[in-house]
Amino acid sequence: MYIPFSTIKRCSSRGREDQTVVANLDGTILCCRSSFPYFALVAFETGGILRLLFLLVVAPLAGFLHYFISESVRIQVLIFASMAGAKVSDIESVARAVLPRFYAEDLHPETWRVVSASRRRYVLTANPTIMVEPFLKGYLGVDAVVGTEIEIRNGRATGFVRQPGVLVGKKKAAVLRDMLDNSIHIGLGATSSDYPYMKLCKEAYIVPHHTKVEPMSRDRLPRPIVFHDGRFVQRPTPLRALIVVLWIPVGFLLACLRLAAIKLLPMPCLYFVLHALGIRITVKGTPPPPPEKSTGQSCVLFACSHRTLLDPIFLSISLGRPVAAVTYSVSRISEILSLIKTTPLSGNREQDAVMTKKLLEKGDLVICPEGTTCREPILLRFSSLFAGISDQIVPVAVENKMTMFHGTTVRGWKGMDSFFFFMNPSPAYEVTFLQKLPQEFTCTGGKSSHDVANHIQKLIASTLSYECTNFTRKDKYLAVTGNDGTVKMAKPHIDLKNNSRC
Repeated sequence: MYIPFSTIKRCSSRGREDQTVVANLDGTILCCRSSFPYFALVAFETGGILRLLFLLVVAPLAGFLHYFISESVRIQVLIFASMAGAKVSDIESVARAVLPRFYAEDLHPETWRVVSASRRRYVLTANPTIMVEPFLKGYLGVDAVVGTEIEIRNGRATGFVRQPGVLVGKKKAAVLRDMLDNSIHIGLGATSSDYPYMKLCKEAYIVPHHTKVEPMSRDRLPRPIVFHDGRFVQRPTPLRALIVVLWIPVGFLLACLRLAAIKLLPMPCLYFVLHALGIRITVKGTPPPPPEKSTGQSCVLFACSHRTLLDPIFLSISLGRPVAAVTYSVSRISEILSLIKTTPLSGNREQDAVMTKKLLEKGDLVICPEGTTCREPILLRFSSLFAGISDQIVPVAVENKMTMFHGTTVRGWKGMDSFFFFMNPSPAYEVTFLQKLPQEFTCTGGKSSHDVANHIQKLIASTLSYECTNFTRKDKYLAVTGNDGTVKMAKPHIDLKNNSRC
């Protein structure tokens, strides 16, 4: 097939500081030309497994219509299958909290080289604007996004599109003429449907399709993605989505079996039983012995990094004995399923300190000073509450691995967190016990509670090769949901790039 434009590798990024670039999304800014994975994410996060199944059923029809009728019809089918009846607020939430990570992991390096060098950036796409705009504007610094507008009634998507319809072919060129009065310097596209608007540009370059192209590293984004949500660990291609749909019934039964074993079997044998059920637990370091009142040995406060709500449970399994935990908030189902005693914090610093001291007098105690989980290789700011309670502090570095589902959520139902973690075919937990904090590094040794908390954060971060940050639970909820986790409030702009501490 004859391509009337040069390839993007011939496009120099020098001297573009005052120029305007216009690009398509699928196959141009993104390496992948198929938008199915992102519609699959919207379908699963807004409608669950049944909507994802429906999307998988109609996906072959959408592909057939694409090749034999038009790209516009394919997009309309995908929009209807993934969004019909869904709340617009849910779609916006997925676009803000779930999709950016997957988009960022599929950025085309050559396209970004040209786009990042240009001062004014515009994107024309057949995908719904509501899906792509938060990522393109919030993380890539795009000035304007023009895509397909979905029809909305009573706060829900109807599954149909508003006029002028799906933005493809000549419609993109028409929109570009109306949108920009000044001349367009660079046009980037991937397929023949992009040619009409590319012909309006002074320079035009095609992004050839290479299956082996390596996506750009997320570290090069203007604004890093620190907090994100969603259940899928990997981008749901059609094959992966099909595997997930087939696996969920089996995985749920397996999760129930694993949870039953944890709840009913004696603690000393759980390590071996869970290993037989496909859960890999690695214990490093030297766990402290249980306290003995006869010898006057003080109870230990375990300061643990926080990856999922199961952290205290796997720490207890690693010790071979149950250890009580204090938590910020857990669902009622999680409390029922837990094999250890959990006590919620009230949020009142003085009351929580008194309560924690009383619990520590009764036995060893686990606390997660971050206050919430984080999926990225960073540690949130450690609360200094625990540091002034005891001088018998053992830092614990916890890390886990999941291949299919994340065991945490902000937007979804937290009662399913444990189930989703155990629905992974072979999840893994690594628990590393560090040396007990020396007396001179505790509050008893003259250190402030903040200094103790910061020191323990650095010790755990060094063990895990993580980065220390000043982010808090409030920052996470503001970034993912637009509220602080308790009261709804306006969505602020959080500078995620300048929050590094060590």
